[in-house]
Amino acid sequence: MLTRFAVFSRRIVFLSVLVLGLAGCGSDAPTKCLPPVCPIGPGPEFLLATTITGSVVSLKADQQTGALAAAIPAPGPAVSLGLAAVGSKFLYVSDAGRHALNVYSINPSTGALTAVPGSPFSLGTFSLPIGLAARPGGDALYAADAGGVDALSINATTGVPTAIPGSPFSSGSNLFVAVDPAGKFLFTSGDDPPGGIFAFTIDATTGALTAVPGSPFPIPGQTVLNSRPSGLLTDSTGRFVYAALTATNQIAAFSIASGTGVLTPVPGSPFAAGTSPLTLATTGKLLYANSADLTIWGYGIDSTTGALTPVAGSPFPFAAAGLVIGPAGKFLYGSRLVSIEVLSINFTNGTISPVAGSPFPAAGALQLAIVQVPGQGG
Repeated sequence: MLTRFAVFSRRIVFLSVLVLGLAGCGSDAPTKCLPPVCPIGPGPEFLLATTITGSVVSLKADQQTGALAAAIPAPGPAVSLGLAAVGSKFLYVSDAGRHALNVYSINPSTGALTAVPGSPFSLGTFSLPIGLAARPGGDALYAADAGGVDALSINATTGVPTAIPGSPFSSGSNLFVAVDPAGKFLFTSGDDPPGGIFAFTIDATTGALTAVPGSPFPIPGQTVLNSRPSGLLTDSTGRFVYAALTATNQIAAFSIASGTGVLTPVPGSPFAAGTSPLTLATTGKLLYANSADLTIWGYGIDSTTGALTPVAGSPFPFAAAGLVIGPAGKFLYGSRLVSIEVLSINFTNGTISPVAGSPFPAAGALQLAIVQVPGQGG
């Protein structure tokens, strides 16, 4: 395993390459159903983004058109690849530079972010948190860290995180983390050569993690020293997990054994993707991946096998660093460092096209998340 200093150095280089690579553009959570089954909810939606300008921003999203209102900034980390909303009340942003988590309350009317008392919360002197994922229900948060996964219980009233007994849980070096929709399993990217996927079961009561037998699971068809798995997510059914392979320009796909969490490569995996894909987003039977060649790749997901098939017209000529899909699954949002592209999703064939007014100003936007406030109207 790499030393913490080596991991930190590698992560700084990784982030620098990402930001510089996307500068030429001008530029965690699957939905649970597919429109028209999913109605537009009663409350406002807010798109949240980390930036490379030392802030975190909130933009109100029009649920009918996808258009974004002016960004409302709040002080944040210099650079962060991790943010996760817990319910619609709190936003968590990783801050590896300060070994901490920044925690914000979300104004239910405006989306404005306010640091909760005590923020940022230290994860320990040698902690280097990057990717974040919340357990459905909002009672636990997990952070990919150097050599382990930080597991934190969340106070429903204050948003204050508290380490779960046994945290951090050993996982090797990892940058990204994902939790399945049922909150039964957690997956992290194995960043030590040759690269792979760590799998854990989540204790239903405490939120503690237990390694799945056979973890970490190797990337099928490995052709390089380290495939650098990134951008982990599960599909909306929780039956499959996907990882962007930045070193081999592919996407790895695994089926998840429902009782144990054991991963098995999907037939045909890994699947061809764009240049150095990093971020994935999914809704229903569709999956999208960004690419350093300034395109977005779209795929259909086979509901039986989990295999990916490129949709007609893919790749699409849109640049994005971060990707996220809105709660109703109608719009795909992509950060472009100076703006945010909003793309309408055609549910029949998976094609994407810009909405009126896109892209929308958002200085420094990098990683994205989206929340919908319940019961507010409009």
